[in-house]
Amino acid sequence: MDSVITISKKELKGFFESLSGYIVLIAFLGFTGFFTWLYGSDIFIRKQADLIVFFSIAKWTLFFFIPAITMKLISEEKNTGTLELLLTKPLKESQLVTGKFFAALFLVAIALALTLIYYVSISYLGKVDHGAIISGYFGLLLFSAAYIGIGLFASSISKNQIVAFLLALFIGIFFQIIFDILGNSINGLAGKIFGFLSISGHFDSISRGVWDTRDIIYLLSVCILGIELAKENLVNRK
Repeated sequence: MDSVITISKKELKGFFESLSGYIVLIAFLGFTGFFTWLYGSDIFIRKQADLIVFFSIAKWTLFFFIPAITMKLISEEKNTGTLELLLTKPLKESQLVTGKFFAALFLVAIALALTLIYYVSISYLGKVDHGAIISGYFGLLLFSAAYIGIGLFASSISKNQIVAFLLALFIGIFFQIIFDILGNSINGLAGKIFGFLSISGHFDSISRGVWDTRDIIYLLSVCILGIELAKENLVNRK
């Protein structure tokens, strides 16, 4: 456990020393804040004290930002040759991948925590459904964990960060868009299977305040599968 914490701290320090962490936080707050408060179906136009717009925008913002966060986590280590150096120490592949996972998840959690000001603000505008908002934030964390797992897997495949980014985005398109479209357009068992594979669909369910264990288990399963595949890629490099 100490090794996992050490790796997580190292990665978080790297995020903020290279300004990439600050850029991600500022960009995330900028995008979500603009569309939540100023543009389109914002809170003032809808005249409802909720964060439905924010959760909808955050889902798509994180969809693009998470591959940018995860693309260098393993690929950079492989490209610079520091991966072999790290693994010569008493450090297992699973500990390395898990540490990097928690670093990325913690960065996302910081970004989400900074948006709690939105929650405080709407509480002064009207009656708030606190349960729905808590569910929305919980759903975003699970949603992020699933895509971080996918991003780690993509980063473990290539030494090139751009390739890792594009691969994570390509895989994410299936889970975010294609499975959802197929689930809504195909009837019968096949349609249900494709619909169940949609990460977006499971998040939407949780963000509406519906706590279904199937949604939670599925998102955690995608996350764990991504982490395990990344670990296996590191083990098989030998």
